[in-house]
Order: sequence, then structure tokens, then C-alpha cells
Amino acid sequence: MIFLLAFTSVGAFGIPGWWKYNHVDVSPLVNDGAPTSSFWPLAWGEHPFGQDRIGRDLFAMTMRGAQQSITVMVLIGAIAGAVGAIVGGLAGYFRGWVEAILMRLTDVIIIIPLLLLAAVVGQIANRRDEGSWLTGFAANNGVVILGIFLGFVSWVGLARLVRGEFLTLREREFVDAARISGASNARIIFKHILPNAVGVLIVNVTLTMSAAILLETALSYLGLGVKAPDTSLGLLVAQNQEAFATRPWLFWFPGLFIILICLSINFIGDGLRDAFDPRQKKFKAKTAIETTRHSSTTAPVADASKGS
Repeated sequence: MIFLLAFTSVGAFGIPGWWKYNHVDVSPLVNDGAPTSSFWPLAWGEHPFGQDRIGRDLFAMTMRGAQQSITVMVLIGAIAGAVGAIVGGLAGYFRGWVEAILMRLTDVIIIIPLLLLAAVVGQIANRRDEGSWLTGFAANNGVVILGIFLGFVSWVGLARLVRGEFLTLREREFVDAARISGASNARIIFKHILPNAVGVLIVNVTLTMSAAILLETALSYLGLGVKAPDTSLGLLVAQNQEAFATRPWLFWFPGLFIILICLSINFIGDGLRDAFDPRQKKFKAKTAIETTRHSSTTAPVADASKGS
């Protein structure tokens, strides 16, 4: 719901949205900039989230900021999840020199200060000077560059978790049976081990995505992420923190959407884990069988008591 609202309201990828303002439009102040929406009577108004001091629509700015946060979240989650699953799976299954090389690579990357690296990449991605190697592309895709770079350094924790899960699963009886039957390594990994590790993978990818939103928010808050005239949720919080006492709605709505996005992705991760984890399916099937057996054994007793 938040995803659809953010990307359809103010538009994205060159497609116009249904909301009449964008994040840079300036209009005369309505209601002294306070939100025009109300719960009773239910009304939306001209500027439901209010306006800033110069007349920009806060709803449009918040939706644009949510787009930036979701973009970073998806990029980091997809890249970190894919790289972490590959590195951790190969290290846990093949062991030996493969594990040694991949885990040493993980140790090297894990000591890199993530916030410092993100700050450097954010500054490079937002350069506007002529002749820069990122000029032109970075001017419109700074968040994409930031998400890609951070995705390639955010997979180390996930790789270690996947490696531990593979180390446990590769010694199970069903893997030994598949190996004896002549199954290839690729079939064992993708058919037998990976489906049983998908619960751990999904939960930790969603945690990584939530952390990615907070990281982007922190960078923008510190002035190292998204730059004006573009905006992000963290940048909105940073710009409006001084107005918290006099115009608190400028602070409330961006902060509320940060919380909602993080909670939503965690709830989605829990649901996907329960849906795709084979162990959850087996537990539910076993519970259903036991319930059926219990009802079938109690039915004759109930009939006998009625007859007597």
C-alpha cells in the first residue's frame, strides 16, 4: 500500500502521478501551512500534510522521500540477498579451500566502516561539477548508485548466516540420500538445501532492507545522502527539526513514514518466511493430521454416549 501510494501519487520513471503537486512546486500558503485534512468531518483538503515555509506541498515531498527510501531498500536487499546467499551457500556446502577464500573475503569486507563508505559514495554520487565521471548520470540517479554500492558491501552478515545453515543442512539424512542416489551438487543445493534455508534467508534480507532505510535516513540527515532539489525522508526530518515546536507536522509525517516502511517490510518478511519455509508446512500438515485423527476417535465415543 505504501509502495503504491508513493510511486503513483507523484509519479516515477517519467510517468506522471495523480497528485496535482510535485516535491518542488511552490504555491500560496493555505491555512498558514497547517494540514488541511481532518478526521471529523472526514476531509482531505488542498494540502493534507500541510506545507513548508515557502509553500511546497508536504504530501508530495513525503511521497518523493518514500520513493527514495524504497528504492535504496529494494536495491540493497536484492543485491545483498543474492550475493550473501551465493557466497554463504558455496562456502557452507563445499567447505575446504572454497570456504577459506570466501570467508577471508568476508572478513576483509566486514571491517570496512559502512557508514563512512556510504558517506563517501553519497558524496561522489551527488557531485554536480562539470567534467566529473558521474556528471549527468549521477545527477538523476544518485540514489541508485548509492543503493548499488551499499548492496555490494551489506551482504557479509547474511553470508555468514547462510553458511551456518548450509553447514547444518548438508549433514542431514535427506542430503546424504540425495548424494547416494547420484544427484549433482547443483541439484542438492537448489532442490534440497536452499528450500530449507529460505526462512533464514528471507528474514535476514528483510532485516537488511530495514537497516538500509535507516542508513539512507541517517546519511540524508547528516547531509551526506540525497541533496536538494531532490528530497528524502531523512532530509525532510533534518530540514524540519528546528520547526518541531512551531510546525510539528513537518517533522511528524516523514518520521511516521520511516516507521511504517520499516514495520511493513518486517511483517512481509515474517509472512514470506511462513509461506516458503518447508518446515512450517510440515508442521501445519502434521497438526492437521493429528486434529483429524483426534476428531475421528472422539466421534464414536460421542455417538455411544448419545445411544446410552
